[in-house]
Amino acid sequence: MRILGIETSADDTGVALIEADGTFGADFNFKVLGNAVASQSVHASYGGIFPAIAKREHAKNLVPTLEKVLREAKALEAGAASNVAHVRELLVREPEIFEHLDAFLKKYDPPEVDAIAVTVGPGLEPCLWTGINLARVLADVWDIPVVGVNHMEGHLIMSMMEIRSPSSGAMMNFDYPALALLVSGGHTELILMKALGEYQYIGRTRDDAAGEAFDKIARMLELPYPGGPAIARLAAEAREKNLPSDIKLPRPMLNEDNFDFSFSGLKTAVLRLLESDWQGKTLPLEIKAEIAREVEDTITEVLVEKTVHAAEEYGVSAVIMSGGVSANSHIRSELTARLQAASCQMLVCPPEFSTDNGLMIALSGYFYALNKEFAEPSALTANGQLKLG
Repeated sequence: MRILGIETSADDTGVALIEADGTFGADFNFKVLGNAVASQSVHASYGGIFPAIAKREHAKNLVPTLEKVLREAKALEAGAASNVAHVRELLVREPEIFEHLDAFLKKYDPPEVDAIAVTVGPGLEPCLWTGINLARVLADVWDIPVVGVNHMEGHLIMSMMEIRSPSSGAMMNFDYPALALLVSGGHTELILMKALGEYQYIGRTRDDAAGEAFDKIARMLELPYPGGPAIARLAAEAREKNLPSDIKLPRPMLNEDNFDFSFSGLKTAVLRLLESDWQGKTLPLEIKAEIAREVEDTITEVLVEKTVHAAEEYGVSAVIMSGGVSANSHIRSELTARLQAASCQMLVCPPEFSTDNGLMIALSGYFYALNKEFAEPSALTANGQLKLG
């Protein structure tokens, strides 16, 4: 089965085409026929994502990215123009998408695709709508079914995959129930996964997510956006140079008898440190590196301790780490070591697939398409607060 995945939940326009076979288990395997992500560097100067700008950039990037993926997959053939007279009406609120798509549909025959999978939430709703509106039109013009995909489930399923080559992969073998650690710019959650679609939240952030804390603290340190990679680079330098460890930050909720998280206090602690010791002064790079290392150590310790405690409490034999923050090598290595010591399997996707992409949406959508759990295209709705399950 060939699935086209479309992802536009934040500031990355992701499109992928896969060919997959098997059920949700060890017999599942897939080939990546085409995969591309158009990132929006325009947000770096703002230190965060501006939804209106992100929506505009998605509208510009979606069809060119789609064409790039289908060309990579050798799925494009010039031919008779599709019947697109009604496309302008379908995209009345997306004139820029229409401009690109009208030319695309008039140039190429419909590709060999069995279903479209598109992110419907969670995320920034103006951004989600761009992908949904494109999926609606393609489903109509190409006369193929569509499935709505939960963005976080896409991350979760991506982390279950073993990438065997740049263009193929399979699902890793592990037992249920498994514990999922979803950690990104907007999410820090511990979820008990009993089967596909069966989830029980056992812990979540009460305020800032871990990725959000990285971004906000990076801004205080005048580091570039996104903040996570910038802090990780400085933290690695501090460890390599063995810089002093005099800075100590609180470990929020570390010793509380629950699996919830809170990172707003960490952000406040860094702000107070800067105001008390460096107000009106130039912050030396070495001090920035010391702070970055302590911030990364703090977030790592909280995530690792809470996750290992939850794995023991619920008796799971596998932990699935997913989301953009899973690319952090220090967090990955520390959690992997602790889980290995506890004889618990660690599943995490390669760093290059940890951020938003169309591949994870295509993979997730395949299993719903396999069960014919299709949506009426006109009923697809963006839900910025969508939960798993």
